[in-house]
Amino acid sequence: MKVAIDVTPLELTRAGTARYLDSLLPRVEREVTVERLRGYAAGRAGTLWLDLAWYPHVLPHRARGADVLHCPTYRGPVRSRVPLVVTVHDLAVFRHPEAFPPWTRRYSRIVVPRVVRAARIVAAVSEFTAGELEAVLCVPRERIRVVPNAAGASFSDTGPREEGDYVLAVGTLEPRKNLARTIAAAQRLGVELRVAGARGWGGVEARGEGVRWEGEVGDEQLARLYRGALCVVYPSLYEGFGIPVLEAMACGTPVVTSRGGATDEVAGGAAVLVDPDDVSSIAAGIEEAIARRDELRAAGLRRASAYSWDVSARLLVQAYEDAA
Repeated sequence: MKVAIDVTPLELTRAGTARYLDSLLPRVEREVTVERLRGYAAGRAGTLWLDLAWYPHVLPHRARGADVLHCPTYRGPVRSRVPLVVTVHDLAVFRHPEAFPPWTRRYSRIVVPRVVRAARIVAAVSEFTAGELEAVLCVPRERIRVVPNAAGASFSDTGPREEGDYVLAVGTLEPRKNLARTIAAAQRLGVELRVAGARGWGGVEARGEGVRWEGEVGDEQLARLYRGALCVVYPSLYEGFGIPVLEAMACGTPVVTSRGGATDEVAGGAAVLVDPDDVSSIAAGIEEAIARRDELRAAGLRRASAYSWDVSARLLVQAYEDAA
C-alpha cells in the first residue's frame, strides 16, 4: 500500500500535531510505503496560500497514484479522488471560537465540515474527540477510528531534572490553555510557576510575580523541567487529548488537570482533577498533588505505560486499510 501523507504541519508548529507526525511517521513507514507531501508557506500570506490553494487543489493532485491520502489535521481537500483519511485532534474552534484568530474561525466554520465529510475514515485522538465528532459534525461512528497519542522516548522518570521548587505549565500561549487562572492559583499559594511553550495568540502572556517563561524548549529540556517540577498544572478549558498530561506522568511528575473532557480521559484516575474555571479549585489541586506526590507518581507511570506509539501506528495503518 502507498500512502501519501501531508507533512506540511511540520513546517508550521512543534506542538501536538508535530509530535503526532514525528512519532508516527517512522513507525508507519515500516508497514506501508509513504510519500511525504509538503506545502511550503510562511506568514499570513502563506497561510492563505495553504488554505486556498494547497489543500483544496495542489495536495489532492499531488496525491494521485497513492492508495490513500492522509491529512494529519482537519485542513485538507473537500474533494479527493484518492481515498482520504483525516485526523482530528480537537474541535476547540467550534466549541470555543472566541479563542481563535478570525481567519481560523471563518475557515473552520466553512471548510472543516466539508473536509470531514470527504474523508472515508476520520481518526480521532481520543474517545472524547470521537464523541465530539459525532455531536458537533455529525460524523457517523462507523467512520471514526480512535488513534491515541503517546509520550515520546525522551519522557521517562530517569534522567536529569531542573533544580528549584516550582510548578510547571506547558503549552502554547493561547486562551484555551487557561494560563491566567494558573498564574493566579500559583500566586495564591506563593509558589514559583514556570511556563514552557511557544508564543501564540490572543494576547496571552506568561508574566507576573513568581512567573518564569521558559519559551519553546526541546524535548530533552522539557523532560528535565517535568522531572524537576513539584507538579504539572494543565487546567485547559478544552483539549482533544492533552499530550503534556501523558508526558508529565511518564516523567513521574504529579499532574493537575481539568475535570471532564479529554484530559480526564487521558489521566485515567492518575491525576488530581479540578474545575478549570475556578482559581481556588486549581490552587487546591496543586496543594493536593504535591501532598500526594509519591502516590500520584506511581499511578501516573502506570497510566502512561498504557499508551504506545507503536500500537497507535498499527491502528493508523488499519485505518488506511479500511479507507482503501
